Amino acid sequence: METINERFDHLHPRSMELFQEAKAHFPNGVTHDGRRLEPFSLYTTHAAGARKWDVDGNEYVDYRMGHGALILGHSHPEIVSVVQEQMARGSHLGLSHELEIRWAENVKRLIPSIEKMRFTASGTEAAMMAIRLARAYTEKSKVLKFAEHFHGWSEYGIIGSGRSAGGVPPQILNTVVVLPHNDIDLVERTLQQDPDFAAVILEPTGSHGGMYPAYPDFLRQLREVTRKYNVLLVFDEVVTGFRISPGGAQVRYGVQPDLTCLAKILGGGLPCGAVGGRAELVDMVQFRGDAQWDGTKRVAHHGTFNANPVVAAAGLKATELVATTPVNATADRMAERLKKGLSEVFHTMKIPGCAHGVASIVNFQLANACECDRVVCTLPMEKLKAGTRPQLLQPLYRACLNAGLDWMGGTFFVSSVHTERDIDDSVNAFEKAVTACRAEGVL
Repeated sequence: METINERFDHLHPRSMELFQEAKAHFPNGVTHDGRRLEPFSLYTTHAAGARKWDVDGNEYVDYRMGHGALILGHSHPEIVSVVQEQMARGSHLGLSHELEIRWAENVKRLIPSIEKMRFTASGTEAAMMAIRLARAYTEKSKVLKFAEHFHGWSEYGIIGSGRSAGGVPPQILNTVVVLPHNDIDLVERTLQQDPDFAAVILEPTGSHGGMYPAYPDFLRQLREVTRKYNVLLVFDEVVTGFRISPGGAQVRYGVQPDLTCLAKILGGGLPCGAVGGRAELVDMVQFRGDAQWDGTKRVAHHGTFNANPVVAAAGLKATELVATTPVNATADRMAERLKKGLSEVFHTMKIPGCAHGVASIVNFQLANACECDRVVCTLPMEKLKAGTRPQLLQPLYRACLNAGLDWMGGTFFVSSVHTERDIDDSVNAFEKAVTACRAEGVL
């Protein structure tokens, strides 16, 4: 009988060849840290709906879904149509265009806390800009963030995210304070003791797509405390925007931040980002005709591909579909079916574990029994980390790929085009993978 790794090699010979070529061009042979895979990365050819295919002809039910961007699924026909139409008219016109106005209108209707906004080309840029706006507006230097929360790969966003911060100068490290989330007393003491905090930034459902959850009550308490100490609250909704609800986590939980970072679903699957919030904050970008303000105080903002017409067309259509069709309700229903299926696998195979997650995001951890409500897992961080350590997830992930199932780091991003058949096929594939891991002593 083949081992997991032998089966993986047998199924993916062309990917192995391409990976060997890629290593000559890219560090670790990949163009994104999250796509690194041992012993080699997979290479895909095309996708449609909830499924995708690799260069060796293997088919997968996909839950990476463009790293969470594709709540509408792959190659949604209405997105394809508007992108093709706009490409024929021009991909970059170098001036303003009406699509960006209509796109912004859709965003503001869905997310009431956004009075004004600026588009960017990525989520990393959105977080960078939000932090810059907060510092410029408050004339303060420090940012408070939370352990494992990821705000892009910039100097400020990467600190404390669980990723290496190589190359970040000590001067910048000293301006970012990292705390564990869900401890409001610690947050308040920190803000009380140091008046130099411009903003608190976090992923509102917790880090790693909610794998390590932030509690809804903590969000409400955080809003109160930041107001008390005149510190801006920034929600990084790059992952959660238009997914946790049509208006993101802030609408679902009724907590209104001062600034919001968006990307992923915002662009209908194309590269994009945005920062929005209170008008007086976003207007830090605005020229005033005053030499001192315009030359030294204003937040300058450029970006060749900001709100380019092709992305704007896709984003306009995506936000329109989120606003007017049951995109979220459908994805949420399929995610609930998936959570129940994974939980049943754990129960049937007597594996301590937990499948949990908010709305259409499903996370799981192994090795710890849990009595949470399967929405917001209440295990302490150290146990959640133990249940998602690479020694468990990596062999399980390879076994899942062998069985035709793709997910991302212990997280499943469910889309509105996943069907009951897709979910049932996925649960069966997951059970096969768990069985293979058990046979090799991994579980």
